[in-house]
Amino acid sequence: MTVHLHKHDLPDGIDFGKSVAVDTETQGLSMVRDKLCLVQLSAGDGDAHIVQMDRSSYDAPNLKKLMADPDVVKIFHFARFDVAMMLRDLEVVTAPVFCTKIASGLVRTYTDRHGLKDLTKELINVDLSKQQQSSDWAADELTVAQLNYAASDVLYLHQLKTILSARLMRESRWDIAQGCFEFLTTRAKLDLQGWADVDIFSHRMRRAD
Repeated sequence: MTVHLHKHDLPDGIDFGKSVAVDTETQGLSMVRDKLCLVQLSAGDGDAHIVQMDRSSYDAPNLKKLMADPDVVKIFHFARFDVAMMLRDLEVVTAPVFCTKIASGLVRTYTDRHGLKDLTKELINVDLSKQQQSSDWAADELTVAQLNYAASDVLYLHQLKTILSARLMRESRWDIAQGCFEFLTTRAKLDLQGWADVDIFSHRMRRAD
């Protein structure tokens, strides 16, 4: 594995092909308070590219162009959060998207364990370390352990997509999965506008306190 660290944006001319695995790291999990710090990407070739964001401007034209490219599928795990963070801070609509967590929920109905660590262990026999999950991603200088952890979250998403796509087809759930993926931008907007914990489709909507 080679980890390439880029300051503020992707370099000119980088090509991830027709699909790119993507993940983000933020200062925390609050969509109101916590800023986007890193964006990790991989072409599924065993290497990772990590963009350390300029949190004062988020001027990253190459990264934004890639996220909005209609010819490149962006593969996430729990895309709902990542898409929202990039919509808020990069002001870009990320599409098209494949979310391995949504796909897992639709086809691995024999379990309620749909985390990335659970998926990689069961489907490709890779045991991911989560030791750096709670880390200072806003630090000016990132440690080797942080970079390796951030990279690990994108290195296996292409493999997971291949396996989960086959299962979606097998269970005749590909179309409903695509509908879920296409709804993610709207879901992200709802989250950012305060409807994260309110089911607007429910007959009895309860206001989140």
